[in-house]
Amino acid sequence: MSVKTIQGAKTKSYLSRLKKDMFSVNGALYLMILVPMAILIIFHYVPMWGVQIAFKDFRASLGITESPWVGLKHFKKFFSYYRFGDVMRNTLMINLYDLATFPLSLVLAILFNYIGAQKYKRFVQTVSYAPHFISTVVMCSMILQFLSARGGLINAFLGVFGVPAVNYMAKPQYFYTIYIWSGVWQGIGYSSIIYIAALAGISPELHEAAIVDGANIWQRIWHIDIPGVLPTFCILLIMRCGSLLSVGYEKVLLLQNNLNSTVSEVISTYSYKVGLASSSPQYSYSSAIGLFTSLINMIMLIIVNKISDRLSGSSLF
Repeated sequence: MSVKTIQGAKTKSYLSRLKKDMFSVNGALYLMILVPMAILIIFHYVPMWGVQIAFKDFRASLGITESPWVGLKHFKKFFSYYRFGDVMRNTLMINLYDLATFPLSLVLAILFNYIGAQKYKRFVQTVSYAPHFISTVVMCSMILQFLSARGGLINAFLGVFGVPAVNYMAKPQYFYTIYIWSGVWQGIGYSSIIYIAALAGISPELHEAAIVDGANIWQRIWHIDIPGVLPTFCILLIMRCGSLLSVGYEKVLLLQNNLNSTVSEVISTYSYKVGLASSSPQYSYSSAIGLFTSLINMIMLIIVNKISDRLSGSSLF
């Protein structure tokens, strides 16, 4: 029997099983997955066709297919940009600073796990989750109001102790700290939910046996909780490292001003300005910047995934 005949038989058998499942109880599950699959294909895979404008001198009058090819022209233009080093440094600094705060949500989840008073636990959880639902615009408005040199809450509080008012948003050295820790406050509670779920999946018998053996809380955390959530932590860390050059432009742009632009100009804000906010938008140039960012993120994702697989046995693929 030839290889083609065997492959054809396997395909026919697979299709027959799929057809049988579609008209059985599993058919409802297939129908449920159709909508998210359609969204994924329409909004993530179909737009990939337009990535080719990064290698073209795109003109709206000619369309994507008729616009002339220019090869790596736009990539070279970005690499030769006089502020390329500053933009890359700012993007990496923000992401690495944010990565340093990544374990805090795990710490919060472990603290929630050991709170005995249920009413107090629910109250604290609700308070920690609430900031996640504040929009970026409102969040940035709050930051600007709190840190205002005139009438700002922070300066008013420090003024009680004789500390002179400071315009924090005009001081470049404070930008990273303001950006990251406001993000931690907004997202730490919501990010801890997945760790709380992972901790709930750890067998209570392990804790009971540890208590019988005389283990204290710190020993139980170190030898039971952390190993139990380590696979989840590794997967989330891999995904986070896969966006090492990605910083959402909305919050940075809203907090950015002429005095702190030396540290607040990142790849996403620069791409937004040249691609959409400019009087003469450079769509191809902006697409080339985005493609470069995605390529570096993909490489980082593969590298970190491989390292995690070797060190902990947990990986995405």
